[in-house]
Amino acid sequence: MQIQINTDRHIEGHERLTTWASGVVEQALSRVSDRITRVVVHLSDENADKSGRHDQQCTMEARLEGRQPVAVTHQAASMDQAVKGATEKLTGAIESIIGRQRDQRRRQAEPLPQETTPPEDATPPE
Repeated sequence: MQIQINTDRHIEGHERLTTWASGVVEQALSRVSDRITRVVVHLSDENADKSGRHDQQCTMEARLEGRQPVAVTHQAASMDQAVKGATEKLTGAIESIIGRQRDQRRRQAEPLPQETTPPEDATPPE
């Protein structure tokens, strides 16, 4: 699984932030990492130099093998909360997709119930 971190012009994209965010994403998605080819993380500060209540935003997009990309966004007061919140949302979305795929394969593998028809010479119950 490849992880790419992007920041807007209001956030310093220093190595420590990139390493930390990559570690959070990698750890959270470790159970499903074999099904993910790439995760793109976009970090932004919505209000730039002004302080705001939920002005830190993290958008994540995961590319799953054979599926459309899955994207989530989380806004919070700190970048730490924004990244962790987006990671939780993305993990839930991916696990839901994988669960639906598993259920669909299971239903396809199950034999259809056999229809039983009464013999033509059977008398109906009274």
